[in-house]
Amino acid sequence: MLFLPKFVIRMTHLYNLFIYIYYLLIRTSALLVNNKAKLWLKGRENIFDRIAASLQPSEKRIWIHASSLGEFEQGRPVIEKLKALRPDYKIVLTFFSPSGYEIRKDYKGADYIFYLPLDTRRNAQKFIDLVKPEMGVFVKYEFWYHFLTVTKQKNIPLYLISANFRKEQTFFRWYGGWFRKLLFNFEHIFVQNERSLNLLKEIGINSITIAGDTRFDRVFSIASAAKELPLVQEFVGDSFCLIAGSTWVPDETLLIKYLNETTHSIKMIIAPHEIEESAIQNIIQGINKKTVKYSQLKEFPGNSAEVLIIDNIGMLSSLYRYGKLAYIGGGFGKGIHNILEAATYGLPVIFGPNYGKFQEAVNLYQAGGAFPIKDYQEFKILLDELIIDKDKNQTCSQISRQFVNDNLGATDIILQRMLR
Repeated sequence: MLFLPKFVIRMTHLYNLFIYIYYLLIRTSALLVNNKAKLWLKGRENIFDRIAASLQPSEKRIWIHASSLGEFEQGRPVIEKLKALRPDYKIVLTFFSPSGYEIRKDYKGADYIFYLPLDTRRNAQKFIDLVKPEMGVFVKYEFWYHFLTVTKQKNIPLYLISANFRKEQTFFRWYGGWFRKLLFNFEHIFVQNERSLNLLKEIGINSITIAGDTRFDRVFSIASAAKELPLVQEFVGDSFCLIAGSTWVPDETLLIKYLNETTHSIKMIIAPHEIEESAIQNIIQGINKKTVKYSQLKEFPGNSAEVLIIDNIGMLSSLYRYGKLAYIGGGFGKGIHNILEAATYGLPVIFGPNYGKFQEAVNLYQAGGAFPIKDYQEFKILLDELIIDKDKNQTCSQISRQFVNDNLGATDIILQRMLR
């Protein structure tokens, strides 16, 4: 009976050591001119003074934490509906990563936006004492030990939304007892699917609801308010257009090879993940067809170009409306980017082999609206087929659109439970 408390104490010490080492690595990276590490550190300078100076007394607050930009987009429908239902509450939004904070630090849907301080017990206590949230919401993941335990100890209800668990995660391993304890800090967990629900039940967590994925609500609202892009419309004209979103070098290698070899009359819009001029020039130099950057499209004659390279950030979700087919990047690396922004417009979706951790991709593939490929040969055969066989393309299009429509409503399920 004495083993478990000692084990928990030891694991907590190891965790604290890990946090300290992580901090030292960030500082070292910043000295080596790592811009992301510099932003991470700078954003946390005098963080508590800035929080104290920003908050107004006698406010009622709700704290929402998102790791980065993707998790923020997942939580955004909840933030915005929460704001509409509880206008008397102030929303305090925190980010862990600069790639979330720096892009969304001026987001109007939250009243206060900060970096999350480093996860030490002292920082967690100070943060909670300053913010005094009446509830906390974590989006999808990030299980910071001290922030979770301190919030729980202060009897502030915590919710985890759009969670997606897999059997291979540490929580469900024989050695995962310390990590499992973190999940018991949540008042309620809203999961995306039945698999996650069953995994949590197996470890004794029963305050769970299958709500689905709030990203469906988000992409649907984006599509409903999509900007018109007259220059893109003119570029596409009546052509069959493939939209390639968030591409990396392995994705671009496939796309360029197809462009250079195909005899089909198509247009292609490539929105690379990296938009540095050198990266864009590498794409342009590999293509043997007329290619133009979006920043130069106004000066380009009519719609004579065959390939358009997007050299800015923020347009991608509106671009998909002009396509007949989407290729989503990342599948030859750590994992694919957002497929739902394309699917909501009714686009069949192609992506690389590393998609298994993305439930929406698995489900859309099983439904017949998405197509994983392993190599260029598979990509060429599939793309040729979807260009030639208009009936198949149309059928896949209807499947994609219906897939999104069938999965709407997670935001309402979450808020009905949280606010009751």
